Amino acid sequence: MNDPIPVTRSVDYGTAKLMPDIDRKRAWLLTVDGAPQSYVDLDVPTHLEFEYARRLGHVLDTVAEPGRALDVLHLGGGALTLPRYLAATRPGSRQDVVEADRGLLELVVEHLPVPDGAGVRLHAGDARAWLESAPDDSADVLVADVFGGSRVPAHLTSVGYAQQAERVLRRTGVYLANLADAAPFAFLRSQLATYATLFEELVLIAEPGVLRGRRFGNAVLVAAHHPLDTASLSRLTASDAFPARVEQGLALQQFIGNARSVQDEDAVPSPEPPGGAFSIG
Repeated sequence: MNDPIPVTRSVDYGTAKLMPDIDRKRAWLLTVDGAPQSYVDLDVPTHLEFEYARRLGHVLDTVAEPGRALDVLHLGGGALTLPRYLAATRPGSRQDVVEADRGLLELVVEHLPVPDGAGVRLHAGDARAWLESAPDDSADVLVADVFGGSRVPAHLTSVGYAQQAERVLRRTGVYLANLADAAPFAFLRSQLATYATLFEELVLIAEPGVLRGRRFGNAVLVAAHHPLDTASLSRLTASDAFPARVEQGLALQQFIGNARSVQDEDAVPSPEPPGGAFSIG
């Protein structure tokens, strides 16, 4: 059998590359313009290589009893790592994935197809436009992992966007977002302030080094109208190779400080990461 070979293709928003992992038989890394976007093991879809993906996975594991099927909306597709994970861990889930880059979707479908019957439907389109057309109370979970290049687009950072997310979620639903920032955390604090205007419960998951302002990095924001299982989340994130902290309550209020929520007219993209900020790990 021939070894898998890398694939490079121009897509709508850059140059995408699929590179095989020499250590795992059917595993692939997706990059766009050199920045790692997704990692997929076709034989072991529960394997989450990136730390931020593992943290999102931990939240997905704790939002409902194990194995229960969910209705999930993913904004941002990449190589469909989390939809594959949910299809494996919560069989029967109905999942919609919205990805702005049609060429990227076509590349992934061609080379890393999702198994038939996985319950994953793919849509090429703008995340906010698609969200605004989605029915009320139609999702148990909304996962936002949208980066234009290496930045969260401005129109996905405002109260107006968050209101649409809250409308589409069921009352028992949970919103998850992958964000990135560094001290003094103007972007991250404003995002927390934005979701605090709509949701009673907020949780932030990030490495201590990031939260202490030592480096640029990812942070997972979780929002809901009901208490989250932070005890389980804390155990799971603490046991990772790169442990993370779960912040909530008073500590999170102090972190937000005097940050204000973001209106559409004031919205800006997340900050440009410094060179080499995102790596595989």
